[in-house]
Amino acid sequence: MTNTRLFAAIAVAAFACGAALWHFGHPVGSRAGVTTTSTPPAPVPAIAPTALYAAAFTDPEGASRSLGQFQGRVLVLNFWATWCGPCRAEMPAFSRLHSRWAARGVQFLGLSDEPPSTAARFGRDLAIAYPLWTGGEQVLDLSRRLGNHQRVLPHTVIVGPSGEVLEQRVGPYTEDELDSMLRRFSSK
Repeated sequence: MTNTRLFAAIAVAAFACGAALWHFGHPVGSRAGVTTTSTPPAPVPAIAPTALYAAAFTDPEGASRSLGQFQGRVLVLNFWATWCGPCRAEMPAFSRLHSRWAARGVQFLGLSDEPPSTAARFGRDLAIAYPLWTGGEQVLDLSRRLGNHQRVLPHTVIVGPSGEVLEQRVGPYTEDELDSMLRRFSSK
């Protein structure tokens, strides 16, 4: 075999391997020419309900608060930051959902690693109806323990009344998606 044929065979094999890796590495919808916007599911949480409910943060007035005060309710934990565009986009919908679902035992809570005064000002500017707590590195650690190993925002976790993680997503929710999930989880 001549050098030309050898290099041509190697080039064809490399192209075939690359095409196969690309093909099998993309979701089915994107292979068909459809753009998918879903994010991959977050890994299984590495935190027990007792540790989750013991987690303490700071409210806008500077008081220490623990997640345990919401035990027995469905809790929607939203990890966010003022600089996060998708966070800003989904928070008004979360505020509407909080108002709609509060009487049915659902509590929304925003958690940020930013200073309490920054989070409080942000909440007032956007007219957020649910509590926004802060906690520095502890917020990031809880998000990681709940499956967000890349520290991508927003990260939303739906926790059941007994502290079990019912659903989670790295990336934004639409109002309709989250409303549908809350209907499903509140009927259990």
